[in-house]
Amino acid sequence: MTHDVENYDEIFSGTKEVADNLKIEASKLQPWIDAYVPGAGSIKAIQQFKGGQSNPTYKIITEGKNLVLRRKPPGKLLPSAHAVDREYRVITALYETDVPVPKTYGLCEDESIAGTAFFVMDCLDGDIFWDPMLPSLTKEERIKIYQNKNKTLASLHSVDYKKVGLENYGKPGNYVARQVSRWSKQYQASETDNIQAMNNLIEWLPQNIPNDDETSIVHGDYRLDNMILKNNEVIGVLDWELSTLGHPIADFSYHCLTWRTEPIYSDYAKLKELGVPNELEYRDMYSETTGKDLSSNWEFYMAFNIFKVAAICQGILGRVRDGTAASKHAEDRGMKVYPLSEGAWSIVEKNFK
Repeated sequence: MTHDVENYDEIFSGTKEVADNLKIEASKLQPWIDAYVPGAGSIKAIQQFKGGQSNPTYKIITEGKNLVLRRKPPGKLLPSAHAVDREYRVITALYETDVPVPKTYGLCEDESIAGTAFFVMDCLDGDIFWDPMLPSLTKEERIKIYQNKNKTLASLHSVDYKKVGLENYGKPGNYVARQVSRWSKQYQASETDNIQAMNNLIEWLPQNIPNDDETSIVHGDYRLDNMILKNNEVIGVLDWELSTLGHPIADFSYHCLTWRTEPIYSDYAKLKELGVPNELEYRDMYSETTGKDLSSNWEFYMAFNIFKVAAICQGILGRVRDGTAASKHAEDRGMKVYPLSEGAWSIVEKNFK
C-alpha cells in the first residue's frame, strides 16, 4: 500500500449505485428480511459499498435499520473461494465474545433471492481508515487506535475456539508447516523464472519451524481498513474470508508486515512525531496483553510471512503468463516476488546463518 493516493477514504469509503450485474430486487429480498430481521420494516434503498471486497457487499436501508448484506459474486467460482457461509459462521460465533463484530441475522443459501448465497448483519456506524498513518487524526488519537487495534487482535487470539463452537473451523496444529508446504506448492505450480531466493526459502523454512505450536482463531488479513472505528475504539472487525484455525503468532506477525514493507515505517523519528509505534513497540504491546514473548522466533515469522506474500505475487505472475490476469497492475504486483523473496531470504541470512 502506498501513501501518495489523495483521500483514500473518498475513493474507498461509502456507497455507490449497485452495478448492473450485481443488482438485487428489493421485492425478492423483502420476505426474507421480514422473516429474519425483527423490526426492520420495508426496504427503502439498496446501495453497494465501494471498498475492494471480493464478495459484493450492500447497504440495505430499511424503515427501522441499516443492514449489510454480503453475498458470493455471480459466475463460476473456485469451490472454497468467497465462502460467505464461513464468514457468517465465525462472525456469529464471535458475537458472544469480547471480539467486536456486527450482530448477524441469518445465512441464506437459496439462490433465487439474491442470485447467490448471502448473509445479513447490522451496519455499524463508524469510520474506516485506509491510510495507516491516519493523516486526518491527532497524535493522541493515533496512539489510541494502534493500541486498540493491537488489543483487539490479542482478544481474538485468546478466544476459546472450542467453547464458541468453532473446533472444526479449520485443522488444529501444524499450521505453519501446512502453510509453508501449501505456498511452496502454489509457487512451484505458477513458477515463471528460477528465483534462487525462493528456492532457498522453500528448502530452509520447513526445517526451521519454531517449536511453539498453538492453535487459535486467526483472521488471516487483519489490517486497519478491515475494521470500523468509533471514538478511536474498534467497534467491528470485518472481512473474515481468510479466517480459520491457525497459529496466533503467524497471524499477528502477518499483520505487522507493514513495518517491513512500507518505507515510512522505518523512519523512527517520524513515527514518534506522529504517535505511531515502531515494530518492536507494537510487538511488545501484544506481548504485554497476551503474556507471550515473541522475541526469539520473531524473525522466522517475518521471513515466513514475506515468503507467503511472495508466493501470492508469483501466483499473479502465473495468471499474467496464462492470460487470465492481463492488467498492467497485475503484472506490476506480480513482479514484487523478486524484491520480497530477496527480502525474506536476507532475514534468514542475517539472523540464522
